[in-house]
Amino acid sequence: MSLPDLCGTDACPLSARRDPALDLPVGMVRRVAAADGEVDETKRNILKLAAVAGVLGIGAGGAIGGAIQYVQPPPVGLTSYPSVLLLDIDGKPLTIGKGLLAPYPATSGINGYTSELYLFNYPLRNEPNFLLNLDPLISSVPGGIGSPATIVAYSAICQHLGCPAPAIAYYPPGTCPNTPGGKTYYIHCSCHGSTYDVTNGASNLTGPAVLPLPQVILSSPTTGPQAGQVFAVGMTPGSPPVNGHLNTLQGDYGVGNTSPVASETPVHLCNFLT
Repeated sequence: MSLPDLCGTDACPLSARRDPALDLPVGMVRRVAAADGEVDETKRNILKLAAVAGVLGIGAGGAIGGAIQYVQPPPVGLTSYPSVLLLDIDGKPLTIGKGLLAPYPATSGINGYTSELYLFNYPLRNEPNFLLNLDPLISSVPGGIGSPATIVAYSAICQHLGCPAPAIAYYPPGTCPNTPGGKTYYIHCSCHGSTYDVTNGASNLTGPAVLPLPQVILSSPTTGPQAGQVFAVGMTPGSPPVNGHLNTLQGDYGVGNTSPVASETPVHLCNFLT
């Protein structure tokens, strides 16, 4: 006697009744709610992933922005030219008619025949400048102060490739037989031969530099408690930036309220073309 074939019917004891709601592709998760209807877990998971990706994107963007900020820090410098009191060699305020600026023919101090360099930094700590007194070689210099108006200041960084003093130096009359542009005294850079006219805004006498040395504006009150003292207050209009600086006011920290004048022995070389 054979058993009836019951497995082809719903009464088959060897298999459960198939639920059509479970007929899903492999890998798809779906929950069937009893009363509230169906909730598609696949869509929910996709939305969750999108939200997480958005948060990660925002975080990554912030991290990248922060990294760029550190790679390119804000420039260091000043927003305007300060008024800075120059100090004499002894640390006291530099004063016209005394100390370094005593009238010619004082044996000590600065005059047109002085070969020693006198330098001060302005407006930034890494921007040295020559302090020159061309008395008695000339009675007046553009931008000069004093009586006569022969006290001037120019950048002590060559405008060619940035050689600083003492490689670039003031050459008093008689230092060399060279007379670039017919001048017997001038500023000359021994690095590559550039020469500048100290009587005319440090304009170029010989190359390879094509820009003049930036000129510092000097000021000296005639009355009040600071009468005769010397201040650096800016750069002359039209002066190019100090070599190595996109802007003379940016590239280092400011010198503060005072800037001392220091002496340095120059490097003088006479084997240059004129």
